[in-house]
Amino acid sequence: MNLNFHIYRYSKKSAGLISIFFIIFLTVHIKASIPDGYYDGTAGLSGDSLKAVLHEIINDHVQFPYSSSGIDVWDILKVTDADPASPDSVILFYTGWKKNGPLEYDNGNGWNREHLWAISHGDFGTAPGPGTDVHHLRPTDITVNSARGNKDFADGGSEYIDPDGPTGCYYTDNTWEPRSLVKGDVARSIFYMAVRYEGGNGEPDLELVDYAPSAPNSQPWHGVLSFLLDWHVQDPVDAREENRNDIIYDDYQQNRNPFIDHPEFVELIWNITGSNNTHISSPLRLEIFPNPFLTGTSISYQLPENTYCELNIYNLKGQLVTTLVQKIGNTGNYSILWDGRTSTSSILPAGIYLCVLQTETCRTCQKMIMLK
Repeated sequence: MNLNFHIYRYSKKSAGLISIFFIIFLTVHIKASIPDGYYDGTAGLSGDSLKAVLHEIINDHVQFPYSSSGIDVWDILKVTDADPASPDSVILFYTGWKKNGPLEYDNGNGWNREHLWAISHGDFGTAPGPGTDVHHLRPTDITVNSARGNKDFADGGSEYIDPDGPTGCYYTDNTWEPRSLVKGDVARSIFYMAVRYEGGNGEPDLELVDYAPSAPNSQPWHGVLSFLLDWHVQDPVDAREENRNDIIYDDYQQNRNPFIDHPEFVELIWNITGSNNTHISSPLRLEIFPNPFLTGTSISYQLPENTYCELNIYNLKGQLVTTLVQKIGNTGNYSILWDGRTSTSSILPAGIYLCVLQTETCRTCQKMIMLK
C-alpha cells in the first residue's frame, strides 16, 4: 500500500472580504491504482476507434467553477500541485518556482492559473468544461504565463528571462518550449484535451495539428503535434504526474487522463513513429532489418557529416532500454546488431520498441517489433 499525505483546503469566500479562511484537513490519501474495468473496451483498438472509446470513458466529468465561494479551480490546484516539502506552497509549472498557495493572485504578487490548451484555441473561456478542466490547468508565475500567452508548443527560440530570473523556457513569435522536466506533462495534458472534447453537449471539438496556426485564430486547433509526440517520449510519466491524476479522479473530477495511465495509447492513436519527424527535414537515415524480428536485428544508419550522434532504444512508455551508440561519428554508413533478448541486464519482453538516432541538430525514429 502506497501512502501519500495531502492537505485538503476548503475555502469560504465572502463578497467584499479580502481575507480568506481555510479549514485545513490533514488526510491520508491511499494512492489509487487504475479502477478495475475503467479501460474496458479498449483492448485491440487503435486510431480513431480507440480515441472514440476513450472519449466515452472520460466524458461527462464532475465540473467545478473557475472562481466561486465554494470549491473552485484555485482550491483544487492548491492540492494537485502542492509542494510535498511545504504543502502550503504550490509549484509553478513552467519554472519549478514556489509560491504561497493561499495568496492566490494577490493583486499580481501571487500566482495564476495557466490553461495549457490555450483558451483562445477554441474560444472556450473559463466556463465549466474545457475552461476549468484541471487536467490541463496548472499554477504558474504571472509574468511567465503572460509570456507564453496563447503560443503553440514546439522546440527552439530564445530563452525567456523573467524579471525573477532564467526560466528554462524558450520561445519564438508563435511557439513556446517549456523546461525539459515538464515537456511530457504538457504533451499528455494536450492529448487528453483532444480526446475529452469532441464537440458534444455544446463543447468545442478540439483537434491537434502539426503546425503552429497563425494568430489571431480562434479555431479549436492546437499544435505542434510532432513536437508533443517527441516530448511524450523524452519525458515519460513520473510518480508526481500519476499522483496528480489520482487526486483529480478520486477527489474532484472523477475522470482520469488515459495517457498517464497508459502511455502506449499515444502511439496507438497518433503513431509516434509515423509522424513525429514531419517538422524535420532530416539528413539522417535509419533502417532496421529484419523487422519484425525474433531475437536480433540489424540496425543500419547513415551520418551526413562528422558529428556527435546517439543511437538509443526506448520502450513505448518512453523509458530508455539501452544506448547502442554514443560517439563522434564520421560521415558514412554504419551497421550494428541488436540482440533484443540479451542487450540489457534483464530479458526484454516481446513488444514494440522505438529506435532513435539523433545528432545535435537532427533526429529520426523507427518502430521495432520484437516477436515472441
